[in-house]
Amino acid sequence: MSSIPANLPLRNDLIGEEPYGAPQLDVPVCLNVNENPYASDPAVCDTIAKRVREIAPTLNRYPDREHIELRQAFSDYLARESGARLDVDELWGANGSNEIMLQLFQAFGGPGRTALGADPTYSMYPEYARDTFTGWKLAHRNAEDIERVLAACETAEVAGAGEVVHPILVIDEAYVEFRKPGTPSAVSLIKNHPNLAVSRTMSKAFAFAGARVGYLAASKGIIDCVRIVRMPYHLSAVTQAAALAAFEHTDEQLSRVEHLRETREATASWLKEQTYKGQPLEVAESGSNFLLFGGHFDNREAIFDELLKRGVLIRVVGPDGWLRVCMGTDEEMETFRNALAEVLRIVEAA
Repeated sequence: MSSIPANLPLRNDLIGEEPYGAPQLDVPVCLNVNENPYASDPAVCDTIAKRVREIAPTLNRYPDREHIELRQAFSDYLARESGARLDVDELWGANGSNEIMLQLFQAFGGPGRTALGADPTYSMYPEYARDTFTGWKLAHRNAEDIERVLAACETAEVAGAGEVVHPILVIDEAYVEFRKPGTPSAVSLIKNHPNLAVSRTMSKAFAFAGARVGYLAASKGIIDCVRIVRMPYHLSAVTQAAALAAFEHTDEQLSRVEHLRETREATASWLKEQTYKGQPLEVAESGSNFLLFGGHFDNREAIFDELLKRGVLIRVVGPDGWLRVCMGTDEEMETFRNALAEVLRIVEAA
C-alpha cells in the first residue's frame, strides 16, 4: 500500500495509484518476471568488464548521446536475426523497451490523443498513457476472433495540427526470438511502412535484463520524433559498453533460446494433461518464454499462494481464471511441475 503523505501535491489523477512491479520475493524458484534463467558465460562477463574498464577513464565526459556504434550493432544483429538490414537512422536505443514505449507515447500521445491496445496485454501500456495524458482504449481479442481488433485499427484516427493524420502502429517484439522458426519479424516491413514502429529488447532472449537495453526499429521520421522527447544523454556510457560487449557474443547470449522454446512446448503439453476440479487445464498458444494456463481457476490467488508456500513464485496476471509461468531451468521447471501437481491434487480432494 502507498504511504504517500496526504499533504504532498501529487497529481490528482495519480492519487491512490500504486507503482508497477511484479512481486520480488526471496524464494527458491522465481518464475514470475519472464527473465532468461541462464547466466551469461564467463567469456561474456570478461568482455563486458574489459569494455567498461576501457571507457571508465572517460566517465567524466558525457556519452555519445546518439549512441551511433550501438545503433550499428542493432542493425547488424537485425540483419542476421530477421533478415532485414536497417540504416542506423532507422534504429534507436534506450533503457529497456519500457523507455522506448514511453518515448513513443511522449512523441505521439498527449492531451486529445488516444492509444488503442488489444487485451490481454502488457499492463504497463495504460500506465504509459496515464503518464503522458493520453487516452487509452482497448479492443478485446481472443485466439479465434481478431476481427474486432482489425476493425478498431481501421477506424482509428488521430487528430493532429488541424488535420487527420495516419496513426502510428506499434508492435512490441520483446519476445520475438522465442517465436516459432519460420515466423517473420515485423522489422522486415519497416522499409515499406513508414508509420510502423517495432519495439525490441535485449532483456529476454539475450539474457540481459539487468543491463536495461531496449531498441526501436522504425522509419527515420519516427526515430527523429522520438529523439525530440528523449532525455539528454539518456543512455549511459556504461550501458552502451555492456551492450556492445554482449553483441560480441551473440551466439553465446542466445544459446539457450532453442532449449527454452522446447521447455515451453513440453511444459504446455504437461499442463494440458493436468486437471482442475475435473476439467483439463487450458493453455494459451505462446510465442514467448512464458505460458498462460488455467482458463477456469475460480480462485487463482489460492493456487498462487499454495505454490508460493512450496517455494515457487509465478504471476497472477492476465484474464480472470488464468495464471502465468515463465520458463526456468530444467531443475526449476521440475520443481514447478511437482508443486503444481501437488496443489491440484489437494484441490481435487477438497
